[in-house]
Amino acid sequence: MSASETDRAGSRSAEARRPVAAAGAQAAASRTETVDASRLGRRVRLDERVSPLELFFDLVFVFALTQVTALMAEEPTWEGVAKGMLVLAALWWAWGAYAWLTNYINTDETRERLLLFASMAAMLVAALAVPHAFTDDGVLFACAYALVRWLHIFIFAEANENVDTAAAIRRLSRTALPGPALLIVAGFLEGTAQGVLWIVALAIDYSGPFIFGVRGFRVSAAHFAERFGLILIIALGESIVAIGVGAQGIELGAAVVSAAVLGVALAAALWWAYFDVVAIAAERRFSGATGEERILMARDSYSYLHLPMIAGIILVALGVKKTIGDVDEPLKTVPAAALLGGVALYYAAHVAFRLRNMGTVSRRRVVAAVICLALIPVATQVDALAALALAATVAAGLIAYEAIRYGEERAGLQRGGVEEAAGG
Repeated sequence: MSASETDRAGSRSAEARRPVAAAGAQAAASRTETVDASRLGRRVRLDERVSPLELFFDLVFVFALTQVTALMAEEPTWEGVAKGMLVLAALWWAWGAYAWLTNYINTDETRERLLLFASMAAMLVAALAVPHAFTDDGVLFACAYALVRWLHIFIFAEANENVDTAAAIRRLSRTALPGPALLIVAGFLEGTAQGVLWIVALAIDYSGPFIFGVRGFRVSAAHFAERFGLILIIALGESIVAIGVGAQGIELGAAVVSAAVLGVALAAALWWAYFDVVAIAAERRFSGATGEERILMARDSYSYLHLPMIAGIILVALGVKKTIGDVDEPLKTVPAAALLGGVALYYAAHVAFRLRNMGTVSRRRVVAAVICLALIPVATQVDALAALALAATVAAGLIAYEAIRYGEERAGLQRGGVEEAAGG
């Protein structure tokens, strides 16, 4: 039975039990959906919130993000940033695969728990190898990453007895198996050849859901949206960690303290930009979708389009870390581009996210992104503290404008108003 057929069957059952009313529809939307054991081999709750095991699993990703920032901070060049973004792309795809997995399986099952713990251990090894993923620890990183990806395929297949989902897993394995294998080969190479093979390997891995599709899978909108929102908070936490790491061994004078406060203000504005309206409107649109439409939205809006959001935040963390380390000197070109370009990338991802979900463009965030890009040359000429102040001002200014200009629409959406009130 397809997801749309399941939804229609559930609707007919609900109509038989109670009148079709707004309150009844709301209750139906909030109830926990359960899939029959005859289809999956066990009862799997599709509408539960994020579980403690998933949060525990995400702790490894926290460390991995810190390692990515450290990699770029040690090599603050265009090449270093490119390496950091490639590693981030690999880690993100591995994490995203498990977001789909834990959305589907029952994490209370002992067997699934033990397999997820094994995946955590492999992810931790990959994170430990991140700083030297292109040198001495290249093979180690690739082998650990491959194990994470291949365990994902195994767990998904082992925990599933649904014919449609099994077919989907087989389709995705066409890219999930060879992509990581190429990374292992890249670990034995150096220079341009290594970088090219990294790009090819990730392109193969990322192309699977797009080329072969995601039909046969099912996702819980509330669970999926919450999981990705929480990982965004984890990424924003990395910008806070960057402040603390950057301030180590430095006298806490007025300039450093001011930079720390501005860093928090910038992180808060980026948080506000997503969670005040965007996340609410997107989840509502996501929840309203059914069948293949919902699965495609999960793939496009969350698995693909959240990556540039995370990448933008990590770049901002790099810029903040370099600012804290030398507040009285101008930022070099790469850290300046990371700071303001990271904010621009974050907003650009928001624009794409809204376009995919709502079919409209947020001109305000396009303007904010363009302003940030235009300020990069300025950031290389003024003190780093001033550059950070410029980034925080743009971010806070956008939030203030939207809060004032679209106050009533925001309030309506936050109270459960119509989707069209989204002001993101």
